[in-house]
Amino acid sequence: MQYCFDYLVYIGRFQPFHLAHMQTINIALAQSQNIILALGSAQNERNIKNPFSAEEREKMILSNFSPENQKRIHFVHVIDVYNDVKWVKLVKSLVNDVVKSDDRVGLIGHFKDESSYYLQLFPEWKMVELESLKGSISATPLREAYFQGEIKQAEFPLGTVEFLEKFQKTETYQKLSEKFQQQDRSNI
Repeated sequence: MQYCFDYLVYIGRFQPFHLAHMQTINIALAQSQNIILALGSAQNERNIKNPFSAEEREKMILSNFSPENQKRIHFVHVIDVYNDVKWVKLVKSLVNDVVKSDDRVGLIGHFKDESSYYLQLFPEWKMVELESLKGSISATPLREAYFQGEIKQAEFPLGTVEFLEKFQKTETYQKLSEKFQQQDRSNI
């Protein structure tokens, strides 16, 4: 099969990994030999917005793909850097550790709102711009429902549902859920 790219870079937090994320990866795998998932917010501390470690997200994501496609999915861990210039330099450095200098590298994503401006910060990578996928799924309401004890199974691939069910039985989930409930009550 002839691919347009050697690597497509897909930047996201994937907290948690949902069907629109999976659809984007499947589109990327149809156009590129490999995909690099740049897992944002990869620092170690957990919070309600970032409940899963980078390693947990890797397992969650890979559990939804065949062994053949798992070999084509690569990960880099991007910690939060609150300076666009430094952040772009970090992302490029991490990607350059995976690719060869003559590889055809692109960026895949979609401009869903003002938070998507970062997609324009990599002009040297050809952009594969997607339309909104799967009814514009947002991870924020999915996380909120999750911390209220609900897993919206229709929004997640099977591997993610299994991961979330297991994670609900952990002490970490209990602590984050309690923190969410306290925060939610204080916003009333």
